Amino acid sequence: MWIRRFVRYHGTRHPRELGGAEVARFLSMLALERRVSASTQNQALSALLFLYREVLSDPLPWVEGIVRARVPARVPTVLTRDEVRAVLAELPERERLIAMLLYGAGLRLLECLTLRVKDIDFAANQIVIRGGKGDKDRVVPLPSAVRTALTRHLDAIHALHARDLAVGAGEVTLPHALQQKYPTAGRDWRWQYVFPATRLYVESSTGMRRRHHLHESVVQQAVRSAASRARLSKRVSCHTFRHSFATHLLEDGYDIRTIQELLGHKDVSTTMIYTHVLNRGGRGVRSPADVL
Repeated sequence: MWIRRFVRYHGTRHPRELGGAEVARFLSMLALERRVSASTQNQALSALLFLYREVLSDPLPWVEGIVRARVPARVPTVLTRDEVRAVLAELPERERLIAMLLYGAGLRLLECLTLRVKDIDFAANQIVIRGGKGDKDRVVPLPSAVRTALTRHLDAIHALHARDLAVGAGEVTLPHALQQKYPTAGRDWRWQYVFPATRLYVESSTGMRRRHHLHESVVQQAVRSAASRARLSKRVSCHTFRHSFATHLLEDGYDIRTIQELLGHKDVSTTMIYTHVLNRGGRGVRSPADVL
């Protein structure tokens, strides 16, 4: 779609006749005339880079002079503690456990769903996040509030894994090249997903029956439905629990650097967005209407 729009904008000339200057003009037009968002402009740029690099085998030179679409500063949606409790109360047991980890440890949804059994350390009260955003590992606290439910959940998953093994399945994919290095590790209990999918699938390349992790859409839909039943006026997503985790830690007096490490942010400026909670009631100002 973006390639078609690019070609039409330049009078249906073939892309081989166009170059960096034409790409810059097209992208600037999107920002100035169409007023697209920054993510939309980046999507268009990625499409054109793919066109020239992969299709035409003629990589674009560095494109200069692009008028960038502005990235607006958005304040994240944050739930109060009562609202968190209200949403959790409306979730089914499995999804409630996932949401408790999102809120209690500040996890991203996919980080939670790709947890392996070996990443949960009950003795040290911690969870190891492997290959998070930016392919970085980090350690986050294991909430005491989920220990009992998580132990019960893992017992059920262990029994499920045993049944899978009994029918010739029970193997998961391993990251990177570990499958070649440790051919039998995929059947090991320690490598199983904490939140496995409800169904097995057949891998097309090997014909093996495997069990993937639970799909993100299952949890996303459950959270949306729970927020609706809780009658919240806020737009609640799975990531809202992570925002609430950081905000409530700030309210409790934890320093910004600690929260940065727990969230896995590369730059503290990313974490600073949560300091908006310290500006209670419009930067701490008392409204004159309250003293009428």
